[in-house]
Amino acid sequence: MTKAKTTQKTKTLAYDVAQQLRTPEEMAAYLDAWLVEAPDDAAGIARALGDIARAKGMTQVARDAGLSRESLYKALSENGNPSFATVLKVARALGVRLHAEAA
Repeated sequence: MTKAKTTQKTKTLAYDVAQQLRTPEEMAAYLDAWLVEAPDDAAGIARALGDIARAKGMTQVARDAGLSRESLYKALSENGNPSFATVLKVARALGVRLHAEAA
C-alpha cells in the first residue's frame, strides 16, 4: 500500500506597505529611509510619498495639498513625475518635512 502524497499550497497575499504605516513617526521613517538609501531614485521617493498618502487617505491628502485626487494619484504613481512644488505640497499635507544635511 502506498501513501498518497499531499501537497500543501502556499497562499500568497499582495503586500501593501501603506497598511503598515500607522503613525506619523512610521511614515516619516519610511520616507527618510527612501531619502537616505535611494536619494537618486526620484520615482521611488514619489512612490513612497504615494504609499504614505494612501495610508493617510488620498482624498484627504489631495484636499490638504490643494490638488485633485486624480492628479495626486497620477503624480505619485509608478510612472508619475511630480513637480518639486507638488512634492512640497504633498509633504506638507502629509505632515512630514524633507531634511537636508551636509554630505
